[in-house]
Amino acid sequence: MNQRGISVSEMKSFFFFSEWCSWLDFVARDEIMHQDIIPLYAADIQDQLKKQFAYLSGGRGGDGCPVITFPDYPAFSEIPEKEFQNVLTYLTSIPSLRDAGIGFILVIDRRQDKWTSVKASILRIAASFPGNLQLVLVLRPTGFYHRALSDIAFRFNRDEFKMKVPIIMLGSVSELQGYIDKTQLTEDLGGTLDYCHNRWLSRRTAIEGFAQKVKQTAQILQSFGTELAETELPNDVQSTSSLLATHTEKKNKMKEDIRLAVEQGDDILGSITKPVTENPEYKLNQDQLDNQTTVERLLAQLHETESAFDEFWIKHQLKLEQCLRLRNFEQNFREVKAALDTASERLSAFTDVGNSFSHVEHILKDLANFEEKSCEIIAKARMLASEGDDFIQSNHYAVDSIIPKCSELHHLCDAFTTETEQRRNLLNKSLELHGLLEKSMKWCDEGIYLLASQPVDKCQSQDGAESALQEIEKFLDTGAGNKIKELNKIYREYAPILNEDLKEHVQKVYQKQESMEEMFQKRQISLKKLAAKQTRPVQPVAPRPEAFVKSPGTSPCLQREYISNSDSSALRRGNYRRGKSEMTEQHQSRGGSTMDDEENLAVLRQHVINELIETERAYVEELLCVLEGYAAEMDNPLMAHLISPELQNKKDILFGNMEEIYHFHNRIFLRELENYIEYPELVGRCFLDQMEDFQIYEKYCQNKPRSESLWRQFSDSVFFQECQRKLDHKLSLDSYLLKPVQRITKYQLLLKEMLKYSKNCEGAEDLQEALTSILGILKAVNDSMHQIAITGYDGNLNELGKLLMQGSFNVWIDHKKGHSKVKDLARFKPMQRHLFLHEKAVLFCKKREENGEGYEKAPSYSYKHSLNMAAVGITENVKGDAKKFEIWYNAREEVYIIQAPTPEVKATWVNEIRKVLTSQLQACREAIQHRTLEQTQSLPLPASSCASPSRNHIRNTKKMDEKKSDLTSLEGYGTTAAPKYPEKGKGWAKTSHSLDASEENDGWSSAEDPLNSSDAEEEGGGGGGGGEMKLTPGKYTVVTDYEKGVSEEFTVKSGDLVQLIREGEDGHWYVKNLSSGREGWIPANNLLMLIGNSKSAQSLSSSESGTASSTLSTSSSCSDSCNASSTSFSDIKG
Repeated sequence: MNQRGISVSEMKSFFFFSEWCSWLDFVARDEIMHQDIIPLYAADIQDQLKKQFAYLSGGRGGDGCPVITFPDYPAFSEIPEKEFQNVLTYLTSIPSLRDAGIGFILVIDRRQDKWTSVKASILRIAASFPGNLQLVLVLRPTGFYHRALSDIAFRFNRDEFKMKVPIIMLGSVSELQGYIDKTQLTEDLGGTLDYCHNRWLSRRTAIEGFAQKVKQTAQILQSFGTELAETELPNDVQSTSSLLATHTEKKNKMKEDIRLAVEQGDDILGSITKPVTENPEYKLNQDQLDNQTTVERLLAQLHETESAFDEFWIKHQLKLEQCLRLRNFEQNFREVKAALDTASERLSAFTDVGNSFSHVEHILKDLANFEEKSCEIIAKARMLASEGDDFIQSNHYAVDSIIPKCSELHHLCDAFTTETEQRRNLLNKSLELHGLLEKSMKWCDEGIYLLASQPVDKCQSQDGAESALQEIEKFLDTGAGNKIKELNKIYREYAPILNEDLKEHVQKVYQKQESMEEMFQKRQISLKKLAAKQTRPVQPVAPRPEAFVKSPGTSPCLQREYISNSDSSALRRGNYRRGKSEMTEQHQSRGGSTMDDEENLAVLRQHVINELIETERAYVEELLCVLEGYAAEMDNPLMAHLISPELQNKKDILFGNMEEIYHFHNRIFLRELENYIEYPELVGRCFLDQMEDFQIYEKYCQNKPRSESLWRQFSDSVFFQECQRKLDHKLSLDSYLLKPVQRITKYQLLLKEMLKYSKNCEGAEDLQEALTSILGILKAVNDSMHQIAITGYDGNLNELGKLLMQGSFNVWIDHKKGHSKVKDLARFKPMQRHLFLHEKAVLFCKKREENGEGYEKAPSYSYKHSLNMAAVGITENVKGDAKKFEIWYNAREEVYIIQAPTPEVKATWVNEIRKVLTSQLQACREAIQHRTLEQTQSLPLPASSCASPSRNHIRNTKKMDEKKSDLTSLEGYGTTAAPKYPEKGKGWAKTSHSLDASEENDGWSSAEDPLNSSDAEEEGGGGGGGGEMKLTPGKYTVVTDYEKGVSEEFTVKSGDLVQLIREGEDGHWYVKNLSSGREGWIPANNLLMLIGNSKSAQSLSSSESGTASSTLSTSSSCSDSCNASSTSFSDIKG
């Protein structure tokens, strides 16, 4: 509490008001009761006054002496002395001090009494009268005897009446009128004075009550005023507001009391002046006039006191209201200052200038969002400062306290605005620099691509060399706006934002630019030499074939399947060096320009692998930082008080399986990547070896919507702010929770970059396969995000197998074998359906868009119905629309006409459905073949050397199929996974099975054998199932011992599990014994004897499929053997 500082004006108002209160109290006390002793009030002796043994009629003598009348009262002698004394004291106290000082005239009426009584009355009055006496007039008894006796007795006993004033004995009222005017005497004394004792008593009681009310009001007002003046002002808003409400309530009560008192005085004044109002000729007696004057004076004093109180209250109320506004101002100042300090602290965290163009854009976006949120705080601060300025202008009593706060608010707002502008300018500068760096890097990449794309053989001619020179010169001309010209100028211009990392990045880009320009200079020199040499005719000579002969075999490390990490590292290094030495002759036969190109590409590959490993290390560190700085802290008892109850036990939702992702990258993938730092072109194998582990990202992405929703609810939690402060992170947790999603998409970009610089390297195929697999994972993740949005499906979606495709289509339904009423229900307008193709079923759902933010805005899919793939067939072409195909069910009992968005999407879906149906058919054939082999217990004939295609042919075929599958899949969707072992059959049987389709329609299902065509029969060699068994890569079980391997100490025994890796050109197979871990080459004929009836788990080749097809002599045999399918294969045509 602060001691209150009362202003001079307020002090004057208080003293003025206090004086009026004292004066009112005096008037109320003195004007009504002119006594020095304790006053008597009519209400106190009302019963005694009612006896009327004495009364003050209001009459006056000649000189204005008040007249007290003692009427004839038979029981006068029986009146108790106390009552007698009280009545006389009260009556003598009523006239004013001036009138009472002149003296009273006593009129004693004893006309009906005896002399003895008259004597006793006079003696009693003389002994007890408290006031001054002017004259005593006695109306003696009217009886003859008593009148004569009174005259004689009075004459002889005068000395007994010890009064200092004369006592006059009167015989009649006419004699009385000689002393007192008739108008001053009441009617019972023969006068005309209007007097009613009850009325007089009632009026006196009312006037005295009013006077007491005024006196109490004056005392209460003075006490309340003192309380207000001495009130100390509180320091907080609530107390000040409560004090103002309390004082206002008391003030209103005081005003109500004053109003009632004024109303009471007005009523009394009205009753006094009523006779005059009713009769203007009526004249009030002196007592009535005195009463009127008294009441009017009291009312006037009451009004003056009320005015003084109102004036004082206005200033007091103003003071309290100013205090309340000041306390609100101070409270808002504290809140705004805290908010500004927090905003400034967060603004100071925007020190990062970014490490890339997109990163700077992200920081700028965060800064813009932060600035947008801070605008409200700044506006509130400026409004508060303006409010303080208004206080100052209005002469607030606490100006000295307000001025510093307003100045501080203005300073903080200006400083925050200036700092924000500086941060934005720095980030814009950083954005400009990163844009320049990216333009330079892009220009360098385009230049390197130009050098790599120039064919060396065409540059051997003069025209070709000159054309290449022109391309180079044209490209170099584009460098004016793209390259970094002066490094020192960059340092000077961007000095405010150049930290060590950014400066190093600028140096690397500049070095890359210089290296690229140096390559261009070397290429220009080489081309100019070639152009100059062509000035004389030269006989072109074909290159010697020996220069282009490849090594006889490919190193075993080219295959990724089932090679241990320790062995594969040594193999890949040896093979890399051996491959380089084998191609030395070829490189030497080419010109110097080719050598330069290879060196340039090697440098670029090294850049990519360095970026891959460096970013992988940074990624692992970021994951560890999040797990230790946030996830672990959620279990820290010391931090438990900062965690909201709703957030507890939600760690698994917020972080998903991030810990599993961290362990995979930290313990496995990063270490494997580091093994390839010297052989960047072989890094594709690292991805392929760990491809299955990348499936963990699917689980993380599926949980991401729940994680993001939880984060939005608690993003402002003190716990997260404290963790971010401890970690000194510039970005909040949600930015780090997005890292795994960003990382899995980053790999495909790096693989594409590496593949671009490794097209002629031995690891190109693995890079292509790794890229395809990563794209497949991205597609699977994307598909799974849609799959988890399916609602209304009663079963378990995981039981439907892997999700292969998903997309939106127009769908028509036709019931061919249904009831006539069912046919009437055929849809003529297409339904919008979202299809999910699984390995075992295809689901039809209705897409429903959702409202929300982030992941909550993703659509949901209402399940409608599904088709079992075991009973599904397809018709690839529908007459009249290249985007339509049919899915029919149960021998075309139900036909679903599907219209894709584009023909490419249709082709992708048809191919994928075809693969599903083929795999079902193949599984059935394998079951039949296995049963046949068990029955015959015979070994297959040895395979001839020409039965298997060459290794190069298999690789080329595989590569072409993968590329074809990639192109087909990517046209319709962003990413899709190519099959690991592509199908290699010659084609599909083209027979129409639709009654409504044209002859061009191709329809088939897993219940049909697409290889039972003329092509398939020729390839399979016709009839029975006793043809030669074809070896394919895969796992097999050894049925007999073998101890004569090509590799040293390579042996296999009966029961060992072996892996057929690849076939050599000399009829040998490279085999790994999975039981012992050893590898070696085995002749194909011996291998057939070793594996006997063992069957590979891999997919069948085309020739094997052809052989298997010949075993399907009847559809019923397959149907009986294959328990996986519930549909009879005899149902071929609908």
